[in-house]
Amino acid sequence: MLPPALAPNGQPLAGFGDRLLAYLVDAVIVGGVSAVLAIPAVLLLVAAMVPDLAATAPDGTPAANPITDLLLPLLALEVGLFAVIFALSYVYQVELALKTGQTVGKRVLKLKIVPFDPAAPLTRRVLAKRWLAHQGGGLIPGFSYLDGLWQLWDKPWQQCLHDKFARTVVVKVAP
Repeated sequence: MLPPALAPNGQPLAGFGDRLLAYLVDAVIVGGVSAVLAIPAVLLLVAAMVPDLAATAPDGTPAANPITDLLLPLLALEVGLFAVIFALSYVYQVELALKTGQTVGKRVLKLKIVPFDPAAPLTRRVLAKRWLAHQGGGLIPGFSYLDGLWQLWDKPWQQCLHDKFARTVVVKVAP
């Protein structure tokens, strides 16, 4: 059996399975909070629009314009929710991890983000670069899979592409 790979600071590197589970825990948390925000907002908007959409003019034609009375408000809500969820993701992935290098998922699985250079501090700038690379890569079809799977063949540091961009590694911490 091979000894665990070590980060530049001497700590054991996190394995693929642990990192994936931590990511899934974090995704469930951010997704759950997003749903708690989005579902009531959509329901309130639809409830406010239904009476207008059902209204008819005296000649029996629909009084509502489906483009301006339905699609534009839904589009505005979607853009607003996207901005709020994007900001929520930033706060969760960057601000929450700033002091300890851990999100809730990483804390549960005893993982930690550390700078590649052992003498460098883990700063907001480093975490924001990591987050931006992860989020921005998601805009390219298939890139998120490539990013996450990259650690399987990245030797010796087992970094994902967003780790490479931000010059970080994920390590296993003592219980």
